[in-house]
Amino acid sequence: IKGIYTRTTDKFVELGERAEISNRENADLFICIHCNSSPGGSAYGIETYAMGISKSEANLNVAKRENASILLEDNYEKNYNGFNPNSPESNIVFTLYQNAFLEQSLSLAAKIQHEVGLAGRYDRGVKQERFLVLWRTTMPSILIETGFLTNPNEEAFMKTQEGQNIIATAIF
Repeated sequence: IKGIYTRTTDKFVELGERAEISNRENADLFICIHCNSSPGGSAYGIETYAMGISKSEANLNVAKRENASILLEDNYEKNYNGFNPNSPESNIVFTLYQNAFLEQSLSLAAKIQHEVGLAGRYDRGVKQERFLVLWRTTMPSILIETGFLTNPNEEAFMKTQEGQNIIATAIF
């Protein structure tokens, strides 16, 4: 496994750029790891997200526009195995790929949530949401909220080496 970090410091990287880093590196999987917050400080647990279904059509339209640039390349039909961004058939195949990524993303999210439960952490479930960080990835993609920093008990747990190891091992 080769991990590619979108950042290694506490410096903000734009959401779209995080996806682009993965796309440029031809990553097989995109995992975005976050810490959650909630008003009141009583919420707790880990939840994993995949791209919301309603975002799939928008994602496809963006992909169509971006993929049109291959028409400027020499031998694009050979280089991309006959893919033509203006062809309805190619876009049907592309839609199938997107649905496959969504299914793979949801499957991975479910497996992670299962492991989280086995590790003794509260499983808040698998959810779908229109997170921009997941929107433009070209591979199975998930966002994991590892716990709530606004919950003093979870914050203390997540700050410890043991807590971080438990969460990381469950994800792995």
